[in-house]
Amino acid sequence: MDFTPENGTITMFSTTWCGYCNRLKKQLDAQGIGYTEINIEEVEGTAELVEQLNGGNQTVPTVLFPDGTAATNPSLAEVKSRLAA
Repeated sequence: MDFTPENGTITMFSTTWCGYCNRLKKQLDAQGIGYTEINIEEVEGTAELVEQLNGGNQTVPTVLFPDGTAATNPSLAEVKSRLAA
């Protein structure tokens, strides 16, 4: 399954209990940045994908950008910068 987001948006892999995920979602909402949230505990195969992107760790939030690159627990500034590039 391809989780690559459309230009100008991100895909965020998260869990319901992740405080860093909730903080980033609030920041994205406040800035009007679109995102698709994927709960790695509910969507089959996504925990393994996050592990591959993070050297074997299931670290969230892991963000996927339209260019196919990923970032682990990025700041709002990093998300905005990478979307603008």
